[in-house]
Amino acid sequence: MSTQSSKEYSNQPVDFKQTKEPKIKNINAFVLIFFVIVTAAILTYIVPAGEYERVEVDGRSIVNPDSFQFTDPSPVGFFKIFTSVHTGMINGAGIIFFVLIVGGAFGILKATGAMDALIMTISRKLANKEMLLIPVLMLFFAAGGTLMGMSEETIIYVAIITPLAIALGFDAIVGFAIVSLGANIGFMSAVLNPFNVGVAQSIAELPTFSGIGMRLALLTTFYIAGVIYVYRYARKIKANPQLRYLGNFQKKKEHLQQAEIKMETRHKWVLSVFLLNFIVLIIGVLKYDWYITEIAGLFLLSGIMIGLIGKLSASNIADGFMDGAKEVIGGALIIGFAQAILVVFQDGKLMDSLLYYASSLLTQLSPAFNAVGMFFVQLFLNFLVPSGSGQAALTMPIMAPLSDLVGVTRQTAVLAFQLGDGITNSIFPTAGVLIAGLAIAGIPYTRWVKWVLPFILIEVAIGVVFLIIAQAIQYGPF
Repeated sequence: MSTQSSKEYSNQPVDFKQTKEPKIKNINAFVLIFFVIVTAAILTYIVPAGEYERVEVDGRSIVNPDSFQFTDPSPVGFFKIFTSVHTGMINGAGIIFFVLIVGGAFGILKATGAMDALIMTISRKLANKEMLLIPVLMLFFAAGGTLMGMSEETIIYVAIITPLAIALGFDAIVGFAIVSLGANIGFMSAVLNPFNVGVAQSIAELPTFSGIGMRLALLTTFYIAGVIYVYRYARKIKANPQLRYLGNFQKKKEHLQQAEIKMETRHKWVLSVFLLNFIVLIIGVLKYDWYITEIAGLFLLSGIMIGLIGKLSASNIADGFMDGAKEVIGGALIIGFAQAILVVFQDGKLMDSLLYYASSLLTQLSPAFNAVGMFFVQLFLNFLVPSGSGQAALTMPIMAPLSDLVGVTRQTAVLAFQLGDGITNSIFPTAGVLIAGLAIAGIPYTRWVKWVLPFILIEVAIGVVFLIIAQAIQYGPF
């Protein structure tokens, strides 16, 4: 970017009146997911039902790989298609209410004015340096994903980084991609991620976190590819402001362009409590194994404290909470709809059948392609089991002994799992964290898919190359 262009966008308030939203035809995400639910129900009449037995190992329910048997058909009827949505809402209640509470807490923060003050202060500080935001923040989120399995926590950061990106002349897609792609790159590279590689290696009877060198190389490659992909789009947006997409911040654009917003003392106190909230969150997650229930409670508590420090009345705090929850209600409901897909597959007893057919197919492949075949099986199964530890418990008891039979090392089988489990988390609608983050940023699911799909294909190509290398060098220890 030229110096003149950089100054033009960095030193002047963003003229949102000249920003015209490009017209892109988007399929409503609810329509898309309901179509998938209906398709899944039809498959229950076509694919034979089957089951593996489950056994408890170290507190996890894993499949017995030698126990598969076909069972009586369990087709999902017409009316059950509709009742599956309610069941899906119940199954996804944890993440749904987590999203609503965190959204409400951010609504309180917004009502104090501290977030707008922070965004404008940072945007002034980063004048002519805003492009550094992409590699620096993506590295931060990649580190969080690869070292501590950061996933649900990213929802919180979307509400901070997205408006900051907009204030710096980017758009909602850049802000969301920095958080989402950054964390997902780290999560699937899994240098020390206990939630996918840690569980998978334990089931495969490998030394915990062994083979770290390959995963470091994987992390570096994915990170560079991700930064380049987001950076190129950001430069395009800088050069063509009319292409910007502002998402949920379209209605608040007049506030973001007011450069005269000053950081007051009460804003500093509010942001100090907000920062303390993140410190407590990290301690809770790492030391006390906190999950979404504890994190949601922490954000509700900090939201109330922030409201009081920000001199909001009790009624204004409640109103701010409701406003924040309203902004994410669509994404919260979509999480429940996506869970309905899994309900249909489980009720129709298709999950285990598909795993059985896929593993049987792998034995027919040439040894040179077995690792790649495992990768694509895991890619597909991640649609049905978006949880990293859940997919490991379902697939690794089968893939580990299967790898011994087809000439693939168990470490390579784990690598195929982590890649298949991670890459499609950035595109599959059954990934609740993705849908919730898009809801907070205000990005339609189909718009995101159109933007991210080329990068997903790049990631798949990189994954295939690494798996071929792993197969060639007999990636181990065994």
